Amino acid sequence: MERVYNFNAGPAVLPEEVLLEAQADLFNYKGMGLSVMEMSHRSKEFQAIIDDAYARVKRIYGLGDDYEVLFLQGGASLQFLMVPLNFAVEGKEANYINTGQWSKKAIAEAKKIGKAVHIAASSEDRNFAYIPRSWQLSDNPSYLHITTNNTIFGTEWKFDPDIPEDIPLIADMSSNFMSKPIDIQKYSLVYAGAQKNVGPAGTVVVIIKKSLLEKAIPGLPTMLDYNIHAKNGSLYNTPACFIIYMVGLVLKWIENFGGLKKIAENNKLKAGYIYDTIDESNGFYRGTVDKEDRSLMNITFRLPSEELEELFVSEAKKNGMIGLKGHRDVGGCRASCYNSLPLKAAKTLSEFMKEFQRQHG
Repeated sequence: MERVYNFNAGPAVLPEEVLLEAQADLFNYKGMGLSVMEMSHRSKEFQAIIDDAYARVKRIYGLGDDYEVLFLQGGASLQFLMVPLNFAVEGKEANYINTGQWSKKAIAEAKKIGKAVHIAASSEDRNFAYIPRSWQLSDNPSYLHITTNNTIFGTEWKFDPDIPEDIPLIADMSSNFMSKPIDIQKYSLVYAGAQKNVGPAGTVVVIIKKSLLEKAIPGLPTMLDYNIHAKNGSLYNTPACFIIYMVGLVLKWIENFGGLKKIAENNKLKAGYIYDTIDESNGFYRGTVDKEDRSLMNITFRLPSEELEELFVSEAKKNGMIGLKGHRDVGGCRASCYNSLPLKAAKTLSEFMKEFQRQHG
């Protein structure tokens, strides 16, 4: 059976080279006589795997010794809790910019544990169709938290918020992590679920400044304490061994591709095919967000009716393209074009969209 073009928002498409390498190693990893899934996380062989993934994250983003990299469990959703638990100190306010569903979930978690929360800006007034250009921090902020790409609504930060250097900038980068070069030094903490751009579901990559770690609230429950995980090299408990191995393979693929600069160029080409088709359709396809804030990762659009949208998704599947139904909270259609999606997939979708319009427009 031929592989489909996978436009799912996550778990998402993986590079074919990575899948084939994992397949070859699945039963007997490097001649060891066992799978990575059976390997002790305390073995020297797994230590080499996690060390390699750690080094690749640092190399790809150009991180120095002032940053720590962690591979944790619980996905970005647990980070919504861990961030305020560790860094929203008493007498200060946790600041958030609300740009969609995942921002709202992060805000809700901070409130659940009794932290003082300040909404510095929000795009909810227009159903999250844009990224705010201005914000008002509270008088005494613990940090500012943003969500750099919004998978449900299809917006993406194209700039880094300009805030005072003494205020930690924290970002949920789950859906555009490693999709383009960024000025990582502006961020004190970045976290990302692996299942969009760097691996299967099952681990979250955390990049954190050591200077921020030093300011973490002490005495936290063990598994929710960043310092515990950092001091134990992400091995305090049994980690998601096979997922970390897969992340390492994807990171190797990113480096072999040419790094983040080449990845970004390819992502712009892919999104361009689809956005151009939307813009040239005379309204048959309608983008749902402001053009300047369009995500390169998650392209959201509507058709003239819900019936046509259902037919579009159904016909696309018959033509080997899956995952094009919009999120259940907003409806419509969504094409997720993560790093691993082949350029040919975007071209094929563009051609299908034009043909679908000719038949039903």
